[in-house]
Amino acid sequence: MPDNDGLVLAERRGRVLLLTLNRPERLNAWTPELEDEYFAHLDAAEADGDVRAVVVTGAGKGFCAGADMANLSRTSQGQERIERPRPRTTPAMLRKPLIAAINGPAAGLGLIEALYCDVRFCTPEAKLTTAFARRGLIAEYGLAWLLPRLVGHSRAMDLLISARVIQGAEAHRIGLVDHLVDADNLVDEAVAYAQDIAENASPTSIAIIKQQLLDAWESQGLVESSDHAERLTNEAVRRPDFAEGVNSYLEKRAPQFTPLEAPPGG
Repeated sequence: MPDNDGLVLAERRGRVLLLTLNRPERLNAWTPELEDEYFAHLDAAEADGDVRAVVVTGAGKGFCAGADMANLSRTSQGQERIERPRPRTTPAMLRKPLIAAINGPAAGLGLIEALYCDVRFCTPEAKLTTAFARRGLIAEYGLAWLLPRLVGHSRAMDLLISARVIQGAEAHRIGLVDHLVDADNLVDEAVAYAQDIAENASPTSIAIIKQQLLDAWESQGLVESSDHAERLTNEAVRRPDFAEGVNSYLEKRAPQFTPLEAPPGG
């Protein structure tokens, strides 16, 4: 059953945790309090071996309209400083698959939160914008690093300096989102995708693959990435998940992979 209280709703669907940003009257505009709840749910998912994947969406008609403008107004007047106890990139560091179901406007910080996810589902009509240049801001929270890696340098420049609004169909065409789904089926299809991963993919393999991609993006060339992968492969074939993956395929049954080990100090 879903947890119906709070700024972020949590609902278990099998091994998938569905999180819903819950400020529909403000198109789920981001606040420090919402961030705290969202990150707390991600921490709980990280520590729970029964949770194999997470889907995040928005309540009502929006995914996340960006930072709440009331907070931005106080910041511009010097009444509020931009401080937070944890890095903004915390969602991108989740070792489990994080899937975005973009059901409506995703602007500024809201778009960044969607891009921190590993895979994005989106409706054709959803509106997406970087927004920052039209607010007197810059490409925040690593967006200048992330966006060109998703859509290429020229398209990233276009989206950043124009801050124009694009709809889901264009976002899908340029590679900003991965799956285009009608609104009525959006969350169910995103959850079904996550459930397939949860049931059939090794949690340990996924955690390592996610780290491989980050490492390769940051500093590795082709040869270095290949050499690193060979070392990781030698470790993987000695883990029980490898034998289970092969045996389940040969025996034509669903695999029974071991849960992801808790992070050090977790």
